[in-house]
Amino acid sequence: MKILAGAYKGRKIRSSSSLAIRPCSSRVKKSLFDTLTARIDFEGASVLDLFAGFGSLGFEALSRGAQSVCFVDQHVEALGALKATTLQLGLQDRVKIVNADVSAFLGRVSGEFDLVFCDPPYSWPDYDRLIEKIAGGAVLAEEGFLLVEHSAHIDFRQSPYYSFHRDYGMTRVTFFQH
Repeated sequence: MKILAGAYKGRKIRSSSSLAIRPCSSRVKKSLFDTLTARIDFEGASVLDLFAGFGSLGFEALSRGAQSVCFVDQHVEALGALKATTLQLGLQDRVKIVNADVSAFLGRVSGEFDLVFCDPPYSWPDYDRLIEKIAGGAVLAEEGFLLVEHSAHIDFRQSPYYSFHRDYGMTRVTFFQH
């Protein structure tokens, strides 16, 4: 996995061979960032990367000018890879790594984020509640975007926060806003 553009273009993102972590494919990541670049200014943005895995999306946002990223995950290998990449890129002052259950974290987080990446396991039991906690609460900034990666079989067009979605084979990424 590599960073595709920006200040850290071409730099590697640490990972592992763990099958428990499903990283965003580079094709999907490129398309997402092309879509986002047309809609937001990354410069100075605060980013929250939930179910962060190896942090591919968060590190890409930092490379493109985001001010800070808060990574949240519980998987030991993911946390180790996040720390290693942060050190390798010298981003300790712009990265916060939180070892926590995402639902518990959302119950106690303070502050707003301009961009929230959320990539739960496809078997996640309650996407609607997760989206409500983020887009309906104080987590997402007024003009911010929430991106949720999920199975293409799930449709969120009825959500009051739904903006649009993009399909990539069996994967769908849905964009939400206030």
